[in-house]
Amino acid sequence: MLKLDPRKPEPGAEALEWFEEAFRRCARRVLLATTLAGSGHPGGSLSSLGLLLAVYALARVNPENPRHPERDRVVVSHGHISPGVYSVLCEYGFFPEEPFLLEFRRAGSAFAGHVEQAVPGVEWNTGNLGQGLSAACGMARALKLKGIPARVFCLMGDGEQQKGQVIEARRWAVKFGLDNLCVLIDYNRLQIGGDTYQVMPQDLVAEIEATGWNVLEVNGHDFAALYRALRRFVLGEVPLPGRPVAIVAHTVMGHGISFMENDAKWHGAPLPPDLCRKALSELGFDPGELDGWMEKRRSAGVSFPHQPHEPEPVEIDPGEPVLYDPDTRTDCRSAYGKALRDLAERNNLPGKPPRVLGLTCDLEGSVKMTAFRKHSPRAFHESGIQEHHTAAAAGALSKEGFLVFFSTFGVFGVDEVYNQLRLNALNRTALKVVCTHLGADVGEDGPTHQCVDYLGLLLSLKDFEIYLPADPNQTDRIIRFVANRPGNVFVGMGRSKVPVITDEDGRPFFGRDYRFEPGRADWLRRGEHGTFVTCGVMVHRCLAAREILREKGISVGVLNIASVRPFPREDLLAAAEIGPIVVVEDHLVENGLGALCARILALSGKTVPLSLKGLTEYPTSGKPDEIFARAGLTPEDLSAEMEVLLRRP
Repeated sequence: MLKLDPRKPEPGAEALEWFEEAFRRCARRVLLATTLAGSGHPGGSLSSLGLLLAVYALARVNPENPRHPERDRVVVSHGHISPGVYSVLCEYGFFPEEPFLLEFRRAGSAFAGHVEQAVPGVEWNTGNLGQGLSAACGMARALKLKGIPARVFCLMGDGEQQKGQVIEARRWAVKFGLDNLCVLIDYNRLQIGGDTYQVMPQDLVAEIEATGWNVLEVNGHDFAALYRALRRFVLGEVPLPGRPVAIVAHTVMGHGISFMENDAKWHGAPLPPDLCRKALSELGFDPGELDGWMEKRRSAGVSFPHQPHEPEPVEIDPGEPVLYDPDTRTDCRSAYGKALRDLAERNNLPGKPPRVLGLTCDLEGSVKMTAFRKHSPRAFHESGIQEHHTAAAAGALSKEGFLVFFSTFGVFGVDEVYNQLRLNALNRTALKVVCTHLGADVGEDGPTHQCVDYLGLLLSLKDFEIYLPADPNQTDRIIRFVANRPGNVFVGMGRSKVPVITDEDGRPFFGRDYRFEPGRADWLRRGEHGTFVTCGVMVHRCLAAREILREKGISVGVLNIASVRPFPREDLLAAAEIGPIVVVEDHLVENGLGALCARILALSGKTVPLSLKGLTEYPTSGKPDEIFARAGLTPEDLSAEMEVLLRRP
């Protein structure tokens, strides 16, 4: 294993000889792994091998402790070059080659088709192109905030430079002064569709320079040139100090194998056995070894242990709850902003790295982050209208020992960035997504801004907990609760002011003694004949509907489902024992709370009169009360619906 000292101006003849031999060994592994698996991406792996070998020669990483907190990070954005990545990690002693060759792309294996953190040395699960640079930005920013003089290397393909998120990440890296970030682009000019310029014209170097980066162009197969370029980054010997560096490495797809070079066919196709033997011969290896590996793979099991990659822990003082009295009429987002400021005051202390971070996308005032920003300007990240990048960077930050809040409107924080949230879930981040302006409660802004499908999307993200507070008091308690909650959490709320929910004596229901519990619903009122099951902005409307029914001598309960995941199954089943259930929500009924309740009741074998009241189409612009009236969601409509169910034989 070779490690180079960047203080030396040249790598030296011995190092160059090692690089050439290491390339041959790694190329052999790439060919064997993909042919044995019958699938994979050998072409780009071969063109990227030189970049990988050079980076790991300079990166401060330790195979014996691959998760050391002060390590350099190496992110591979074009995750399909996993054969190349795993081959180089073998070369640098992170694991032996046998489990890689025998288990590559097999069910249950750590050695997946696209790089995953289950493999020692891999920092981020990638595959969806254009995502890795955002994650690398988050890591580089985390190192800056913690004062750790480590670096982040991000390897990328040339085709993925076509993605808009990549440009978002470039701008963000410049704004936050990420001079500890170096991108290496495998510029082999080929992608699945052929020539990259024919697929989508792009002046790559000029585009990167236009975003304010340092750009160095090198021959990606010249190890001495790669070393010199990387050395300039490490030592800061660049034209624009304080800015990130991009090394554009001119390469050849399929490099090192004569009949694979410059042929896009080998981007995502393995060599058949006969050609693999021919390629092994070109590299100077015994072509017959393929047959031995094929026989061994047929009988081998999957046993290589998956590396744990949980987020770094962070200790947070959640503070004391704020109590909003019944005369207060405010919105949940203001309660969120006040709780967030309190978290900052208690945890972002002078002279120390902040522990609570906030990110938003040009909506600081609307999501009530202004007080947080004023108290902790260094911890606040105004990221511009760049939601895709921000969601991914926030996820990466949340793995680095910070409590991270990403806040924007629901349509931008769920609908627009679903893929980024999905990748965060796959990467086991600990992000707290707090979205305001949910549902038709957005009102006059109209259907493009009315996020009425968020539960359907979030319930498809297996890793995310989902909480929907009913009023400012419950908002305060939930925000303080999630501050010490591991994993990914979504907290959602509407735009409008809502009344403080009270008990039957007129005191705040979510008072000083209230403690939020995930997986538990709130019986705001008990009833003898039926139950309204609801959440969020519909809670006070259901309470009003209950009063209409009470005046008619009908006793109906109101069950608040603030914890959608984990779901309070036992509370719902208890409601089914009482009588009819009307589920009320500011959401499309096809995939929201009502559909979830119906599924749980059906799978539990419960037969109960059930009505799902919500939105059946995308709403129009208008005041929220007007929209809800058109949808049959007024207290009068809801009480009438309950009466219909109660009259059923």
